[in-house]
Amino acid sequence: MNRIVHITSFILFAGSFYAQRFADQVPQIKRYHQNEVLDSIEGISIYDKLLESIGGDSINYNKAGYNMQGWNEDYYVNGKLLHRGYYRDGKAVIFKNFYENGQCERTVINPDPLRCNIDVFYENGKQKRQITYYNGLPQKKYEYYNNGLPKYAEENEKELKYLTVKKSWYSNGQIQNSIELKDGKIKKYDQKLYSENGQLLEEGTLVLNERGDYIKDGAWIIYDKSGKKKVLKYKEGIVTDK
Repeated sequence: MNRIVHITSFILFAGSFYAQRFADQVPQIKRYHQNEVLDSIEGISIYDKLLESIGGDSINYNKAGYNMQGWNEDYYVNGKLLHRGYYRDGKAVIFKNFYENGQCERTVINPDPLRCNIDVFYENGKQKRQITYYNGLPQKKYEYYNNGLPKYAEENEKELKYLTVKKSWYSNGQIQNSIELKDGKIKKYDQKLYSENGQLLEEGTLVLNERGDYIKDGAWIIYDKSGKKKVLKYKEGIVTDK
């Protein structure tokens, strides 16, 4: 009888010990200040590590120490909502983050390990960024200035083997650089570069080489401030004739 009591006591002690050790590993519930979670460039990205489709390898736990399931919310110190998301086995499936003023900072939809859509907003409510991920890499990416004007756009073919469109804009809304695919078979592109006042500075052809670089090829036209043009001829990125 004493032996049974000792064994039972040992099991209870061991179970309690390991439960305490496991509980020590579980993050305790906390509330946040905005300056703790808001990066000036990336925004509130602390939950992105829970997104399997963009390489996140972290898991979120519930108060009992198990992989989080279903809806979960995190809050700022002042009680305002910071994060609300739906979890499956500790991984984020869909969520929204919020600034302390209540404005949505981002919405994320991560339906499976291959695909993820992220929309990020400025604190004034204007769109800041849109990214569509496929197989861990950004298939489409759009960025905006805080006044709503476009800043950058990039689109790749589905398997992300090459660009289809790449553009950038000045803060006044004038286009700065434009690269567009013209021949998908030989990966040939048209590129145009502009000044901030809209004057065309250069135009010509790019090709994608075997190393994955986009290089000048063929005739390129260079314009000076008066509009006078000069033609340069390229072969695999090297000037062959002026």
